[in-house]
Amino acid sequence: MRPAHLALAALVAAVWGVNFVVIEIGLDHFPPLLFSALRFLAAALPAVFLVGRPTVAWKWILAVGLVLGVAKFGLLFTGMDLGAPAGLSSLVLQVQAVFTALFAFAALGERPGRLKVAGMGVALAGIGVAAADEGGAGSLTGFALVIAAAACWGVSNVLTRKASPPDALNFMVWVSTVPVLPLLALSLLLEGPERDLAALRALDWTGAGVILYVAWVTTVFGFGAWGWLLRRYPASSVAPFSLLVPVFGMSSAALFLGEGVSPARWCAAALLVGGVALTSFAPGRRAPGNSLAPAEPVAVSSTGPISEERPA
Repeated sequence: MRPAHLALAALVAAVWGVNFVVIEIGLDHFPPLLFSALRFLAAALPAVFLVGRPTVAWKWILAVGLVLGVAKFGLLFTGMDLGAPAGLSSLVLQVQAVFTALFAFAALGERPGRLKVAGMGVALAGIGVAAADEGGAGSLTGFALVIAAAACWGVSNVLTRKASPPDALNFMVWVSTVPVLPLLALSLLLEGPERDLAALRALDWTGAGVILYVAWVTTVFGFGAWGWLLRRYPASSVAPFSLLVPVFGMSSAALFLGEGVSPARWCAAALLVGGVALTSFAPGRRAPGNSLAPAEPVAVSSTGPISEERPA
C-alpha cells in the first residue's frame, strides 16, 4: 500500500474509534433509540439520491437494515446509555468477529480451523476479564447489551456475505433507509413522545454536529474510503487496520471523557484484539459437500456492517 493509502486506512480506523466518544456525547442530548434513528436518517438523506439504485435484492437490504440498524445499533446505544463506557464498548464490540465465525459455521457451513477456534477462545477469555472488571464498578446490564449488539452484528455480517454487495457504500446507504421508521416507532413506544420532543426542541449545534459526525463522517466517509481501499488492495492488506479501532476508541475515551483504563482492562484488550485477529485472519475450512468458499478475512469495524471483502 502506498504511504498515503496507509494513512487513509489509519484515519478511517481513528474516525471509527473516536465515534464512540461522539456517541457518548450524543446520548447526553438524545434518548438512545431516537439518536439511532436520527443517525440513520442523516446517513440516508440526501445520500440515497446520489448513490444510484440498490445493487442487491431488497430482501437483503431489509434483512441487514433490521438486524444491523434496529437491533445492533439500538442495543449498542441503549447499552452505552445504561452505563457501558465508550472505550470499553469500542473494545467489546469487536467480539462480533467470534459471533460471525459461529454464525457462518451454522448458516454457511464454514468450519473454523484450529487457529480460528483458538482465536475465538482467546477473545472470549478477554470478554470474561472485561466483564469481571466492569462488574466491580460499572453497569453489567449495559455491558450485556453491547455483547448482544455484537451478536446481532455477527448475524448481519453473515447476511451481508450472502448478499455480496459489489458496492459497500451503495449498500450501506440503502441499508440506512430501513431502520429509521422502526427505531422511531420503538422510541415513541419505549422512550415516550414527551422525551423525544424535548430532545428535538433542545437541539443545538453540538447535537447537530454529533448527528452529522456519526452519519456522514463515520458512515459516508468511513465506508466510502474503506470500500475504495478494498477495491484497490487485497482485503488481507486493508482489514488489519480495523484492529486499531478499539485502540483509538479507548485512548480517545481516556483523553476526552476521562475514562480510566485499569490493568484488568488492558489485559482484556490484549486478549480481545489478539483473539479477534486470529479469528478474523486464520483460514477457514469448507464443510464436506458445501459449494461455498471458505470465509475471506473480513474487516471489523464499530460503526457499520461488514460486507464480503474479496481481494481486488
